[in-house]
Amino acid sequence: MYAYVKGTLEYKFGDHIIIENDGIGYNVFYPSARIAALPPIGSNITVYTYTSVREDALQLYGFESMDDKELFCTLIGVSGVGPKAGMSLLSEMSAAQIRMAIISGDTKALSKAQGIAKKTAERIIVDLKAKMNVDEESLSAGALSTDIPVSEDENEAVQALVALGYPVKEARSAVAKAIAEKASGTEGILKAALRYM
Repeated sequence: MYAYVKGTLEYKFGDHIIIENDGIGYNVFYPSARIAALPPIGSNITVYTYTSVREDALQLYGFESMDDKELFCTLIGVSGVGPKAGMSLLSEMSAAQIRMAIISGDTKALSKAQGIAKKTAERIIVDLKAKMNVDEESLSAGALSTDIPVSEDENEAVQALVALGYPVKEARSAVAKAIAEKASGTEGILKAALRYM
């Protein structure tokens, strides 16, 4: 129904925002972890939207990019994954991190999102793994270059690899692969990442 809403950011709440456009305030559900990163109240913003139509409700779900919106639409196409669960996933992880979890079969990462049980995570992986037609190496690099904060250990491992003379893109890719292997702690991530350098 609406491809995007462009206007003035009027309010920020826990899980939604209000954007005013031409005298109309649009209530838009937005990934809660990303609301703090939005510009200040009164700023002009553009939010890409998905309209959910049910018998008892008409709701807008908003995203900072078309990529996030497209992934959201793919996720809610899985049986048992509704808009709230899809939004929860995008609040917990970046689009690149979700794709990486699906490709690597990481049910644990997907299950961290509120409303995503282990069985639902397994269903997402089974249904969508073949549809994630992307270059895994570039996806790994993208998994860390997002607005969603990564852990201090991940950042330190990337910095250590860069200090050793490796390019930033390759360092991020190797660290993302190490994380997918469940490596933890700066040293553990660094040792695992060095295998990909």
